[in-house]
Parts: sequence; structure tokens; C-alpha cells
Amino acid sequence: MNATTPPSRRSLSARRVALLATTIAGFGAAAFFAPYAAPKSDFFSAPAHAQNLTQQAQQLAQKPIGFADIVEKVKPAVISVRVKMERPAEAGPSSDELPFPPGSPFERFFKRFGMPKDGQGGHQFVTGQGSGFFITADGYAVTNNHVVQNADNVQVTTDDGKTYSAKVIGTDQRTDLALIKVDGSDFPYVKLADHTPRIGDWVLAVGNPFGLGGTVTAGIVSARGRDIGAGPYDDFIQIDAPVNKGNSGGPTFDVDGNVIGVNTAIFSPSGGSVGIAFDIPSETVKSVVAQLRDKGTVTRGWIGVQIQPVTPEIADSLGLKKATGALVSEPQANSPAAKAGIASGDVITSVDGAAVRDARELARKIGTMAPDSSVKLGLIHDGQEKTVTLTLGTLPNDKQAANQQKEHEVPDADVPKLGLTLAPGNKADGGVVVTAVDPSGVAADHGFQVGDVILDVSGKSVANPGDVRRQIADARKEGKHTVLFRVKSNAGTRFVALPLGNA
Repeated sequence: MNATTPPSRRSLSARRVALLATTIAGFGAAAFFAPYAAPKSDFFSAPAHAQNLTQQAQQLAQKPIGFADIVEKVKPAVISVRVKMERPAEAGPSSDELPFPPGSPFERFFKRFGMPKDGQGGHQFVTGQGSGFFITADGYAVTNNHVVQNADNVQVTTDDGKTYSAKVIGTDQRTDLALIKVDGSDFPYVKLADHTPRIGDWVLAVGNPFGLGGTVTAGIVSARGRDIGAGPYDDFIQIDAPVNKGNSGGPTFDVDGNVIGVNTAIFSPSGGSVGIAFDIPSETVKSVVAQLRDKGTVTRGWIGVQIQPVTPEIADSLGLKKATGALVSEPQANSPAAKAGIASGDVITSVDGAAVRDARELARKIGTMAPDSSVKLGLIHDGQEKTVTLTLGTLPNDKQAANQQKEHEVPDADVPKLGLTLAPGNKADGGVVVTAVDPSGVAADHGFQVGDVILDVSGKSVANPGDVRRQIADARKEGKHTVLFRVKSNAGTRFVALPLGNA
């Protein structure tokens, strides 16, 4: 399913998010709190229950005293991964070598992933390093897709210094995970955690930063559910253990020695660690690795809709009480959603009875389901709650090319106050074309661009600028503060709620 989500404060700048082509580190394991000696003055005296809470906090802060026992247990299962790729001399990475689609925030960082090159004649060899970890005694190991993708040769080095050749069993570009296999037996291995870590839990990162295999660092879980703009399935765990190049694919452990996530990216204004790193959660790793082991690839459920978040302005325009759920911008032709009667403007609020908070959560829920599964979707359709049952399709591997919009050479018409100049669209596609946008107008603030096509306003189709004016006038008469536009652009179809003001 295609998730179209406008930029938000949660998404990180492309210049500041880097793939960890080789790294991970952490910081202090000692207690952060020292006992506080309160003055004897009555003013500072705390009630008995407050004193007890303080003592409990101090006791918790002093644990664990060290991580040596945990490290001794898990470190042998962590491996260094070295890859070699052959390319024609002077050739840079091609589009199919990138671990994310062109234009992704990670694209330029992957182009810098290449390590020293050496080659003869018309070819060169590009080498790189990353991390990984065994999950079975017979040599299955997890790493990142961007570490091994398109590698001609993969070698792993274990904690005891032995080197083995490895085979790539399968990769998944959408989650940046890969499964590799080393021939042998009795390898030390670790377990993927069954639980979700809490914010504030201690964690250990082990990996191969800058080729320094077996490096251990410590920190805490800083946040969960992070969206860093890598794709519709973003659900990263944020940790504050310092992370650097070379830790890609390495594990982050809890204090019980279970893997809570796979290190993948860092937030870095300078290229070095600033204590903000992102892990793929173990729940995602389990699901992806199981499919890679069974069939070498990952298939995902698909309902065939473009979706976007429900903002407070859109909720107001639709008459919703809460700004939750996933707004359907457009169902794709002949998709499971279209066949089930889901229409533009519907808000999907639940999947099999479980509430959907936003568009990203819907994408993740559907993406974890198997094709051909039956699913019940809760909707708000024309202001009424309803439930539809549909059979999931298979998420396509290739994205459909964006439709190009053509403008007619007809007299333009202004929509006052909104900052838009409009013209009728072509008869075949309908709609109203945006031919100019006032940079200081409210429409520009909400992302309107020249070439956008307004398909409907307030749920009604429009064919010329006069239709747009009438719908705006009707919305004002009804006392609405915003009016909802459905807009089509090269990036897809979306809803935009514009404040009316005095338009």
C-alpha cells in the first residue's frame, strides 16, 4: 500500500540522517544519580512517603553496576561483516544498487558507503564493513540490507578471530534487513526479544565501528515509534548509545541479553555520533527474517489505497471528533479497497477491531499481514461508521510511475485570498488546474504547487474555477472554518484542508 505523508517535525532532514555502513557505540553504565543530602531545615523536610520514593529512585539508578556479565554472554554471537563489490572503473552506484528508492533521505549517504577502492584495467572493487549477529547455532545471521546488497563476496569474522564465507539468503529493502548464512555448526547465537523495551531501559550496542570489531557501548532507550522518513514502515527505536560507521546490522541488547533491535541509522549533523541512533525493532526483525529464511523474499498485504494523516483541520472539515485514523486520498483501480467500496474521503479507523492512530500505523498493520488474508476495516464513510471485509492483495514490488498532468491554454481565474490561480483541466481527466500560486498566500503554506489538479472541494467534483468558488462560498455559509480540497500531483493524490478566513 502506498502511504503518502506530508513532511512533519518527526521526519529528520536528509542531510542529517546517515546509514551506519559500519558502526555502533554507547556511553556510561554507572549510576547517573548521587544521593542527595537534604538540609535539616523543616522547609526542606520531605514527608515519609516522599523519602521512600527518593530512596527507591536512587536504588533503581544504581542498577546495574556494570555490564561485564551480559557482555561476556552475548559478545561471542556478534560478527563483523565485510563485503566486496565489483564495478566498472569510475562508475558510481546505479539506481538499483541503492538500498532505498531514489530521492530517499538515505540516498546520498549510501553513495558514500564505499570504502577504499582498488582495481585493475576497466574494473574496480569497492569494499565495505558492517556488523551482524547469529540467531541460530547452524550459522544463520542478521545484518542490514544496505550492508550486503549487490555484494559479490561476503565474509564474516567471529569474535574469536575466525573468518568464514557467507551466503546471502535474502534481503528486504523496505525494512533494510538481510539474512545471511555461514556453513558450520555450534555457533554461539542470541535470541530476539519477545517484549517491547520501555523508554529508559538500559541497552548495550555491540558491533564493528570503523573496523574495530567487538566494540561494546551502553545507553538507554530514548524513544520508540520514530519516523525518520525512510519509508512507510518506519517504527524505529531510538537509543542514545553512540553509533558510528560500521555498526550497521549490529544488535542492541537489553540487560537480559536479548536483542531488542538492529542498528541501522544515526542522526548526525557532522557525520559522527551525537548520541541519537535508530534500531529496527525485534518484532519487525522476527517477521521479516522468518520469511527470508523460508522463501528468500518478503511478501506483504496490500489494500491498494493512497493514505495520509488526519490533521485537526481535516478532521474539522470532515466533522470528525478526533484527528485520528488514516484518510483515504484515492483507492487504486481494481484494488481490494476499491472492490470493497472504499472511497476517497473515507477514514480508516481500525483493522480487525484494533484502533488505527494514523496513516503510518495502518501501513505497518497491513504490511505485516500475509496476502490473501481476510481483514475487517472500520471506516467513517460519509460521516457514518461502517465495517467492510476484504481479502488482501500482494504489495507490488515496483512503484507505479506518477501520472503527469497536462495544462490547457485557457484564461486563468483567481480564487481570492487563497492565493491560487486556476484554469479548467482537460475533459478526459477533469478537475481544475493550478496555474499560479502566490508565495504569500495560504495555499502556498499548505503545499499547493503549479500543475496540481484540484479534483473536488468539500466532497464535490469541480470542473472549472467557478465550481471552486461556489464550494468555498457554500462552506462559508455553513459556518465552516476550513474547506477540504482533494488534490492530485506528480506525488499522488492527497487531501488538503485550507482555512477559509475571509476568502
